[in-house]
Amino acid sequence: MRTVLVANRLSGSGRTDADRVRRLLTDAGAEVEPWDLDQLGDPLPDGTERVVVAGGDGSVGAAARAAAAAGVPLAVLATGTANDFAGALGLPTDLDQACRLAADPHARTEQREIGLVGGHPFVNAAAAGLSAVASRLAKPHKARLGALAYAWGALRAGLTAPHTPCRVLVDGEPVFDGEAWQVVVAVSGAFGGGSNIGGTRHDDDHLDVAVVPARSRLSLVRHGYHMRRGMLTQQDDVPHHRGHEIEVDVPPGTEFNVDGDLHELDPARFTLLKGGVKVVVPA
Repeated sequence: MRTVLVANRLSGSGRTDADRVRRLLTDAGAEVEPWDLDQLGDPLPDGTERVVVAGGDGSVGAAARAAAAAGVPLAVLATGTANDFAGALGLPTDLDQACRLAADPHARTEQREIGLVGGHPFVNAAAAGLSAVASRLAKPHKARLGALAYAWGALRAGLTAPHTPCRVLVDGEPVFDGEAWQVVVAVSGAFGGGSNIGGTRHDDDHLDVAVVPARSRLSLVRHGYHMRRGMLTQQDDVPHHRGHEIEVDVPPGTEFNVDGDLHELDPARFTLLKGGVKVVVPA
């Protein structure tokens, strides 16, 4: 099977060993052609049967869009820091096992959605408010703490970060206008090293949005607990809506955490890539 391997050597604070990944895929029977992240906007080589991405969630989004454009499945090797997408799909964390699955031409696939905002593809979530602050605080500590850096960043953000004024529209209809601790636009709904808003579906052709209104900081303890349990959208005081297009109006300069990467989005208009992508999953 002819595969294109996209290995982000900077993922996981530089822990992605592209040479080892290529060797493991070859040993599992794949014909591997290395491909750089900045090549993903180009057409894939003729005869490509699968795109394999080794990296974090930000790399997965770009590789997913390239695989979708080529009409081939995507296989994900979880070599980033948080690996929320891989966790949401139950993908192997052991690299040898993950490479064998990625190289299996008969592996099962599932259709998954791809979100788009400001030209950036994403497969998990884009969030403004505490999540973006937590991501910025966590970044310097990823090499030392790994995924625990996100928990540390979230704790610091919850104690010190201000709330954010925002207006949310779903398919043109306003659904929230006020101060919020956090607003999350979700595909898989996973983010922050193991949290999930819950209530999302990967086959309904809709984005989800959940808003945590600004109340007391003590309420953040409860919301944080339910995010770790994947039950945020089940809370009566958390507005949750679905739509084909979601717009989030926030003050200029507000950052969004888009699958682990920080971006200022103007406008912050979210849609889905038509058709999504097939992703290799365990049997």
